[in-house]
Amino acid sequence: MHRTPLLLLASLSLAACATVPETAAPAHPEARPYAVTKNPMGEVDAALARASERGTRVLLVMGGNWCHDSRALAGWLETPRFAELVESKYELVYVNVGLPQTGDGHNLDIAQRFGLEELPGTPNLLVVTADGTLVNADTATTWRNAASRSEDAIYEELVGLAG
Repeated sequence: MHRTPLLLLASLSLAACATVPETAAPAHPEARPYAVTKNPMGEVDAALARASERGTRVLLVMGGNWCHDSRALAGWLETPRFAELVESKYELVYVNVGLPQTGDGHNLDIAQRFGLEELPGTPNLLVVTADGTLVNADTATTWRNAASRSEDAIYEELVGLAG
């Protein structure tokens, strides 16, 4: 009597394993560019100077390698489609911000420099003009769902923000 539920449970478990591949790839590419660097503010300053020379904007991506949404956004930016857009319209800078939502944030002075008092999570995507004006103040901190956004939606937003 007790064997029937156990056999049923075992059969269902095996069926579930058969339908889900063990090495399923994520629905988005991933990268881990959020390194701790010596002078992140200097990197931002250098990107602003390049943007001024080239007539582009700065794409400042603030996140962490621990965060799947940060890795997803960075992964998209490394694909050929995005790399071409970034090369022609932006100066890309990645900044490691630690865990700002738990009080262990790093480099938050960079976000504050452009008018963002706090970062509620990661990643954050700031588009800044060469003169230091934050273009997307209303959406800069809304990228915490980057892993679930479509490639096309991310691309279209970056095209629109390129100016």
